[in-house]
Amino acid sequence: MKLRRLSTRSAGFDAKLAALTRYEAAQDAGVQRVVRSIIAAVRRRGDAAVLAYSRRFDRVKARSVAALEISGTDLRLSLKNISSRQKSALHQAAGRIRRFHQRQRAKSWTYAEADGTRLGQRVSPLERVGLYVPGGKAAYPSSVLMNAIPAKVAGVPEVLMVSPNPDPMVLAAAAIAGVDRVFVLGGAQAVAALAYGTATVPRVDKIVGPGNAYVAEAKRQVFGQVGIDMIAGPSEILIIGDGSTRADWVAMDLFSQAEHDELAQAILLSPSSSYLNDVEDEIKRLIYEMPRQKIIAASLAARGALIHTRSLAEACEISNRIAPEHLELSVARPGALLPKLRHAGAVFLGRWSSEAIGDYCAGPNHVLPTSGTARYSSPLGVYDFQKRSSLIAVSRRGARRLGRLASTLARGEGFYAHAGAAEIRTAGRR
Repeated sequence: MKLRRLSTRSAGFDAKLAALTRYEAAQDAGVQRVVRSIIAAVRRRGDAAVLAYSRRFDRVKARSVAALEISGTDLRLSLKNISSRQKSALHQAAGRIRRFHQRQRAKSWTYAEADGTRLGQRVSPLERVGLYVPGGKAAYPSSVLMNAIPAKVAGVPEVLMVSPNPDPMVLAAAAIAGVDRVFVLGGAQAVAALAYGTATVPRVDKIVGPGNAYVAEAKRQVFGQVGIDMIAGPSEILIIGDGSTRADWVAMDLFSQAEHDELAQAILLSPSSSYLNDVEDEIKRLIYEMPRQKIIAASLAARGALIHTRSLAEACEISNRIAPEHLELSVARPGALLPKLRHAGAVFLGRWSSEAIGDYCAGPNHVLPTSGTARYSSPLGVYDFQKRSSLIAVSRRGARRLGRLASTLARGEGFYAHAGAAEIRTAGRR
């Protein structure tokens, strides 16, 4: 296979890089129409519509939506349906993810001013969260852990999970993560049920988790009625290499993202042309050993690249322009480059820090901003499942001082009732 080679020294490099990294999720008009009709039907007919669409799209045979709920007993029993090695791995990964996210938990705070006025912020969890877990071609127990554990650490009382075809390992992960209720539901109808509620499926405050184009579009359309985590694009990895990491290790790291799907992106930046050659040789050698070689080859051909830079500093500049989901600093001194990097979903420092470990068990969340959105957004975390309320307790003395200030500003804006409400307290009468 032939890999795309670019050089920052070449004319037209900026345009080629922009074309390579540009990803615009085309909103298919047909998908939008189908999803809109599904959501409208679920809002109008509730369980009946959810069941009808589940029979049509997921071939379920149940007579009611209630029959599609997995009992707590069955959820716990799922731990017996996986191997002891799988169960141990899930428990260990869950422990690491939980310990990391416990450090993100915010606390309420207040402070007092000299006149007795108290101001502050109360941090509280969302009441109910819905987690979508894809089914079908692949199982994603890691997504269950990464989405459900931060919600539970945040203190969310009830976490619901919907999945069209959860396998034993997905159910085991749900049991370990503390998921409260599980429904065998998928597609836009599941998202609509979570967003608006039905007689059987409770309405949630936020929906998180990945899905296909119909699920993503449904999340987009219900946003505003409920919160959502993000509309994720294809997975990405960008590696900055100085030649100190074995070429076959870097090749495998590029494969680890390319195997997700044909639109995934894998890019290597290096100031060493010979190192790029070595990695390319390893890619050509190792790809035939990969069970998902067709997907990897298609991904690398469409959106992959080996880029020759003038220096590691220039590689950092290019990385900042791309704002990748995953950024590996596969260099001898990663700490020296870190201050130069501003935008990335997750940064992996040093040759031993493979992105794959971050995907499953390092501890930080693997739900990361894609398609350049790392410029302004963050990984999923406990903070996504908490909300903040401002606390304002104005003292009698404070009401006089602040009332005059508020009155001046309100009259300047033409809001006289605001001014009056502030002024009426300035006399200090009870």
